[in-house]
Amino acid sequence: MKEIIISKNEEGYKLRKLCMNYLNAAPASFIHKMLRKKNIVLNDKKADGNEVLKLGDSVKFYMRDETIKEFQKNNLDNLFSTDIIKVDTDKKISNKDKNNIDKKSKDEKNINKLSIIYEDEDFIFCNKPVNLLSQKAKVDDISINEMIIKYLMDSGCVSEDSLQVFRPSVCNRLDRNTSGIILAAKTPEGARYLSEQIKNRTVKKYYLAIVYGKTNIDGYYKAYLSKDSKTNKVTITKSEVSGSQKIETSVKKLSYNKDLNVTLLSVELITGKSHQIRAHLASLGFPIIGDIKYGSKKINDIFRTKYKVNNQALSAYKVIFPEGKGGNIKTISGKEFIAKPDKVFYKMFEIDSII
Repeated sequence: MKEIIISKNEEGYKLRKLCMNYLNAAPASFIHKMLRKKNIVLNDKKADGNEVLKLGDSVKFYMRDETIKEFQKNNLDNLFSTDIIKVDTDKKISNKDKNNIDKKSKDEKNINKLSIIYEDEDFIFCNKPVNLLSQKAKVDDISINEMIIKYLMDSGCVSEDSLQVFRPSVCNRLDRNTSGIILAAKTPEGARYLSEQIKNRTVKKYYLAIVYGKTNIDGYYKAYLSKDSKTNKVTITKSEVSGSQKIETSVKKLSYNKDLNVTLLSVELITGKSHQIRAHLASLGFPIIGDIKYGSKKINDIFRTKYKVNNQALSAYKVIFPEGKGGNIKTISGKEFIAKPDKVFYKMFEIDSII
């Protein structure tokens, strides 16, 4: 028999949903059968699965441990890939193997570098560095999402059992080469709130970007974005075309470095489409320095050689939440959160005095 005492992580779920999450490899018919036969009970009473769970409720699974394990697809599989790359010491290490070893070593070091901006019962906001994924793209990837879960497990906020029911997750994504604020939810209530704010565009998101030249762009800009899934690249047009999506971007000039001929911009992302800021600024004639896809190779090469700019100079540096009442909104209602940008910004501007 297995018993789950409902905590804040499970509160508000329907019983059937909790059972489906906990026994995530079981068919719905099996869950229905177990409820009907009282092999799954709520507060020691028969339940139909539509009950809304409350804090402190007891859900018991009268099943053998082997049966429970059989119907659980482990949410912790490959949480971190710790497999060591095996190399025959009698053979010369290839450049490919060496690069893989170096990359894995750097990634594993990043696990211990979780930069937390804010944390409470429902939320955890972090500052993601460049060269780190927001979420896994492949099984053996390391992302900030896994780093957050590991941190929560180490601090006792979540357990293996609770992860079977609800898995804390990031609610916004940044490109691998974009640094900045990652918003993550620790509870279902927090996840619902963040998802709603992002979907309704009520949370304001601001980015810092460095572009080449003394720019004259300053204000609100509207355009249309089309994505090519094969090349993972987008195209910006002034008028709507077949398959395009409307985008809105607000740009404010913050500072100009005459010596380097670069401008620091604050960009408010009103709509959140793939590569929106990078492609939109490039279409306006001012691509972001270091941006391989939408930038100038000649300019990028100069800044890479002279100033060690190896990534796009783009950072999600500020979010502002709307005023609200009740529930978890109280903790972040109307608040502003700022993340320090990547070091490349400090090389070119007196960032702390500007933002």
